[in-house]
Amino acid sequence: MRRLNNTSRDYDWGSSEDIPRFLRESADGAPVAEVWFGTHPLGMSTFSSDEGEVSLASVAGEMPFMLKLLAASRPLSIQVHPNAQQAAAGFEREERAGVPLDAPHRVYRDAHHKPEMVYALSTFDALVGFRPTAEILRVLSGIESPLARSLTDHLNARPGFSGIVRLVEMLLEEKPDVAEIDRIVAACRDLAGQGIDIRRAYVTAVEIADHHPGDVGVVISLLLNRLTLQPGEAAFLGAGTIHAHLKGMCLEVMASSDNVLRAGLTSKHLDPVGLVSCLDAGMSRFARVTPEQVGFSTDVFNPAVDEFALAITQCSHAEPEGASLPVAPQCLIVCTGGEIELVNEQGERLVLRRGESAYADAGDGSLRAIGTGELAQAYRPTFEAPDPR
Repeated sequence: MRRLNNTSRDYDWGSSEDIPRFLRESADGAPVAEVWFGTHPLGMSTFSSDEGEVSLASVAGEMPFMLKLLAASRPLSIQVHPNAQQAAAGFEREERAGVPLDAPHRVYRDAHHKPEMVYALSTFDALVGFRPTAEILRVLSGIESPLARSLTDHLNARPGFSGIVRLVEMLLEEKPDVAEIDRIVAACRDLAGQGIDIRRAYVTAVEIADHHPGDVGVVISLLLNRLTLQPGEAAFLGAGTIHAHLKGMCLEVMASSDNVLRAGLTSKHLDPVGLVSCLDAGMSRFARVTPEQVGFSTDVFNPAVDEFALAITQCSHAEPEGASLPVAPQCLIVCTGGEIELVNEQGERLVLRRGESAYADAGDGSLRAIGTGELAQAYRPTFEAPDPR
């Protein structure tokens, strides 16, 4: 077992308080948006050794999954992650073009797809996936503006997924002027003030406009589902699913990738054409993941992808010998509450308090967690779960 040191990101949408408080550190007023755990080259975890600070990749290789701690105080960009084929082709294309890996306009920073799962640590709000055609038409019908009427006419003429994607293309190619966006926001504000809303479409547009006035993403948000996760709930975003996190703190477990195509609500590089080309043809709502209980103390959130699953283990004095963690060839472990002592098969011990993290592999064998608190364990689900007895 190795205690990890991890890198943080200070993106402007981050919270100045949530992550420092979670890590038990003093806040300095600057935004802290993410902390990365894993072996991605843009956010490599390290550990201390007799030789000094050593990269996790030196013992773990290139892990297929990674973890992020994320805290949003305002909406993130509207974005899509590519599938495996799109990621490989895009990475090769930008490599051939000589685009530096850390260039602000670089889109494909690795050759991997990026399915991901969100596990809420606080109340967490997100926009994910397109609303059904009939619901979008209901949302737009309440808004008196030329743009809303135009979108309605186009969707009536071409309903379904392809028609919704065409609305996104139109909004990104022929961006409406700020006055027209403001008109839509004013109508949404008025409707929400009257207590009229359709699955929180109007209040969401108003909330986003408060942070991103005049942004076309405000209009696109009317096409998207809003979902609120409570602490301890999880949801899965497959590659090609349009989404935007709105606010709250979570753990994200994902394939080890940083490929993001953005189309609004951000100061970062936009790639609207790329985003549209990567949209998946699914119409389903944001998919909550129902956990499977393993043993007395562990819930396993497994979205049925090859790269990752997430186990959440609640530890208490009810198991004085400790709770058994799922066995995996490699895992990243983060203490999300309390104080937990990890014990491996060799009897080695490592104490983790909230915000602290560790790496374990096959050499550690089965792990036990002793104490009072909660552990999140990301791993590749290529093993048999321990006997629940």
